[in-house]
Amino acid sequence: MVTVRSIVANDSESWLQMRTALWPESPRAEHRDEITRFFAGRPLRPPCVVLVAETSDQHVVGFVELSIRPYAEGCVTNRVAYLEGWYVLPEYRTRGVGRALVAAAENWGRAEGCIEFASDAEPDNDVSSIAHRALGFEDVGLVRCFAKKL
Repeated sequence: MVTVRSIVANDSESWLQMRTALWPESPRAEHRDEITRFFAGRPLRPPCVVLVAETSDQHVVGFVELSIRPYAEGCVTNRVAYLEGWYVLPEYRTRGVGRALVAAAENWGRAEGCIEFASDAEPDNDVSSIAHRALGFEDVGLVRCFAKKL
């Protein structure tokens, strides 16, 4: 059983560990800087809100990073609650932790006046795709992104 709550500064190290596991392509120092800026109220980009799942012995075992986007693929409104990041420690997966985090995220979105909730995953991330579908998300397309140095 876990409790989902808003993140606090004392959770920084746990959040850093999990962010690094979720997005290993970004340097640990970059994650640490983003966390520091988040708690200072100066984030460079989303998230707007971070929720964590905590066990009864106060061990943080998962998180979601959330934002409000003006557009999301497959959505029709201009205010969409967005699941920017979602991670559960491997040893706590398939125990309802991810489901509890997403349910809390949906409640947050509703409280913010959103009627749609969206997310994304890398095309080859089958685990994430399965988890999203298990929680009621529909696959609305695959987008290829391109970049060019100027």
